Amino acid sequence: MVGAVHPPPTARPLREINGPAPGGPNDATLHPMASPALLHATDLACSRGERLLFEGLDLALQAGEWLHVKGANGSGKTTLLRTLVGLSPADKGRIEWCGHDIRDNPESYRRDFAYLGHPAALKDDLTAVENLRVALEIDEVAVDEIALDAALQRMNLDDRRDLRARQLSAGQRRRLLLARLLVRPARLWVLDEPFAPLDAASVETLGGLLQAHLDRGGIGVITSHQSVPLPPSREIAL
Repeated sequence: MVGAVHPPPTARPLREINGPAPGGPNDATLHPMASPALLHATDLACSRGERLLFEGLDLALQAGEWLHVKGANGSGKTTLLRTLVGLSPADKGRIEWCGHDIRDNPESYRRDFAYLGHPAALKDDLTAVENLRVALEIDEVAVDEIALDAALQRMNLDDRRDLRARQLSAGQRRRLLLARLLVRPARLWVLDEPFAPLDAASVETLGGLLQAHLDRGGIGVITSHQSVPLPPSREIAL
C-alpha cells in the first residue's frame, strides 16, 4: 500500500519560493525550498504485524508549515506520527531533523518536539496542575507557578486547577494535555486527533495556538478527522 500525498485544492506556499515543482506521487513538498527542510522523511515504510500500512512515503516541512495526515481508522496515521518522533521504528526509510538522522542524537531531538497522543495520558489521582508539573518534569522543563497558572487559564481550566484528573470531562482532559504546549518549548508539534473531544470554543482556542506556533516558525504534524482551522498547507492521505 502506498501513502498518497495531495496538495489541498487551495494550498499555497507560506513564503515566496522559486523553481520548478517537485515530482513524485509520495512527495508532500509542494514547492522546492530555498534552505534544507527541518523535518524530512524519505521512503518511509511501516507495518503492523503482517499488514503493510504504507510505503514509499516522503515528506518535507520547513519552518511555518504544517502537515495534515488523513486516513481511515487503522490506516497508519498514529503509526506515522509515532515513527516521526522516534517512538516506533520504521520498517524502511530515513527521518532527518535539521539535516541529521533523528537516531543520531535522540535526546536532542526529543527536546525539539512535543508529542501528544490521542489517549489522554493523565494520572487520575493527581490534580490538573500536578499533572502539568509531572509532564514538565519528565520533559526536564523548569516552569514557575505563574506560567502554569497562565497556561491553565488560557485553556479555560483555571477553575479546575485543583480537581483530580478523574473529575475532568473528556474535553477538559484534552485541554489539560494541550496546556503543555504553552509551557514546554518545542519547534515541532506532533498532535494526534487534538480536536476530537473539544467543543467549538476550545477548537477555536487551539486553532489560535497552532497559528501562533506557525507564525513563530514552528512546524506542526496533525491527524484529524475534523476540519483544522488553519490555512491549507500540506496533506498526506494514508
